[in-house]
Amino acid sequence: MKIAMLARNPDLYSHKRIVEAAIERGHVIDVINTVQCYVNITSHRPEIRYKKQLLTGYDAVIPRIGASITFYGLAVLRQFEMMGVYPVNESVAIGRSRDKLRSLQLLARRGIGLPVTGFANSAKFADDVIKIAGGAPVVIKLLSGTQGIGVVLGETHNSAKSVIEAFGGVKVNILVQEFIKEAGGEDIRCFVIDDKVVASIRRKGVGGDFRSNLHRGGSAHIIKITPEERSTAVRSAKIMGLNVCGVDLLRSNHGPVVMEVNSSPGLQGIEEATEIDVAGKIIEFIEKNAKPSKTKTRGKG
Repeated sequence: MKIAMLARNPDLYSHKRIVEAAIERGHVIDVINTVQCYVNITSHRPEIRYKKQLLTGYDAVIPRIGASITFYGLAVLRQFEMMGVYPVNESVAIGRSRDKLRSLQLLARRGIGLPVTGFANSAKFADDVIKIAGGAPVVIKLLSGTQGIGVVLGETHNSAKSVIEAFGGVKVNILVQEFIKEAGGEDIRCFVIDDKVVASIRRKGVGGDFRSNLHRGGSAHIIKITPEERSTAVRSAKIMGLNVCGVDLLRSNHGPVVMEVNSSPGLQGIEEATEIDVAGKIIEFIEKNAKPSKTKTRGKG
């Protein structure tokens, strides 16, 4: 098979591992810098060019689109879909997962456990939004934040209100969420491929930080998840429409709650902690499923 991987940095652990796994299985894989692609949008012969070369002959595309280039990355991925190339994750599904508010609304509609969440356009409703989230302490999140950046713990009502007002002053959208104290600064990353949890780790923040992101120095250890946690992760992936994703859960007093569904999850922490060949499982998924024009949405939506 001939595989394209949309990724800006070929030297990242995750990207190198996917390339290694593809080559080990006898495939050709090209790492394509997403922002150096440009497209010809036509009705009958859609094209993608990369560094002045026409991209043709690909059986599958693996989108590893950074959050900062979501808009452009999804446009390029849609063009691959229009050309009939099989995407590991479809553009519509990635778009759902990248919109934190939309993803929470979709999960809530289907009964997935979530932290109580408030959202408002104006900081003048700060007092009421904090109450909706159960009162201080609350977690305040930028809708555009990733890897723990733009996430603040408001430990008291007044400090939470001050943070909300500060964000409101610079016209950014935020969520205010219930703080799950019983999680103890730990979360669970479930790696889902083809409606199965293939690996799970427990992540803990460094130095008492309530954010457990490995990019911020957190640690990862293998964990045995409960049947309810496994079901929650799989259902969340299905609701987003993602074939490959990381589902982040917290253990609360009322069961597992989903914090995020990540459409481009990192491989290093989970592979090193579990010693599972997650990259190989992604390639196996492609081998099993990649067929021309199999995309459900064909770039629509």
